[in-house]
Amino acid sequence: MKKITYIIVALMLFSGVVSAQNELNDYLITAARNNPALKAKFNEYNATLEKIPQVGTLPDPQLTIGYFIMPVETKNGPQHAKISLSQMFPWFGTLNSKEDVFVNAAKAKYEDFEEAKSNLFFEVKSAYYDLYFIKKGIDITLDNIRILESFKSLALIKIQAGKASGVDELRVEMELADLENNLALLKDRWFVNTVKFNNLLNVDESSNIQIPETLWIDDLIYTKQAVIDSLTQNNHQLKSLDYLRQSFESSEQAAKKLGSPNIIAGVDYTAINTGGIATNSGKDALLIKVGITIPLYRKKYSGMINEAIYQQQAVEEKKADKINGLETLFEKVYSEYADANRRIILFEKQSDFASRAIKILESEYASNGKNFEEILRMEKSLLKYSLELEEARADKQAAIAFINYLMGI
Repeated sequence: MKKITYIIVALMLFSGVVSAQNELNDYLITAARNNPALKAKFNEYNATLEKIPQVGTLPDPQLTIGYFIMPVETKNGPQHAKISLSQMFPWFGTLNSKEDVFVNAAKAKYEDFEEAKSNLFFEVKSAYYDLYFIKKGIDITLDNIRILESFKSLALIKIQAGKASGVDELRVEMELADLENNLALLKDRWFVNTVKFNNLLNVDESSNIQIPETLWIDDLIYTKQAVIDSLTQNNHQLKSLDYLRQSFESSEQAAKKLGSPNIIAGVDYTAINTGGIATNSGKDALLIKVGITIPLYRKKYSGMINEAIYQQQAVEEKKADKINGLETLFEKVYSEYADANRRIILFEKQSDFASRAIKILESEYASNGKNFEEILRMEKSLLKYSLELEEARADKQAAIAFINYLMGI
């Protein structure tokens, strides 16, 4: 029968954990839809996309119309008007190279958007875990206040029976005052952090936030080496730098193409007034023309090419520095994750020991009225261990969330 009860309780706790994780996922979706900073990043990406058709199309054709104020006489008659139409064609591949510059720039902007989204998700998760710890702190403090109130009643009974000193009551009052002060501080922190959390979601500041009774105990599902490998391949900041380098490579190719001649094709039409001369002698003139631009001044093209090359080298150095920084940051966070795991194990044991010690001390005090000060000291230790256990649980999940952010998840 007890085994069945334990199974039912375990299933209820698991159901509550799954529900809480689903609620957090809903908050992440809300943040992705509403957060103004994230929307700004996505609009920057869209703006860069709009540059692609701007550089990937031919220059506008030129149409000129001229009228001879003093007609030019020819043997076929006077010229009255002239119409010219011309189109410039960049050298082969120039437009594609220009497009590639902004295609890769747009990809870099999209990775910036993904980076902002991953960072937003981490901030939402971190704020959520902070709220969990504060809520548990409030709950645990309220429980301790109730326990101390019961100790106070017990002390009064012993004092009235002459089996304890009046100092016992004063000790309880002092502990209660400390707890009331801590409770007020925790409630202030709760208000501030709910405002922060709701602002991340860009919803009403007073919106209710669902916090689980017990935080899930998920472990990091990747090995340390797998995280490092994924970090160097999938981190959005590094991927953005890769696309930025490709954009500068395209800029280099485009600069080389710009140093090639442009082709100009056109047609001139001249209207001639025959004035009644013979039929075939007064036909209007039609001229087809083809030309090229001559890129004589090479310094500007060399400068554009060298600029793109230097930009590529700069991006490579930035990427190498970013990888070093990310690996250092990961090692720090991984140590915090391992420390949180150790603290969870430690404070679970310490809380159990303190609870058992309090029961023994309560029994002794009930029988002989001694060791009341030790009861209060042990109760204070239990409060400390309980709070530190919940803080360790929150820290562990925050560390996992930050590692996932570094991996671009």
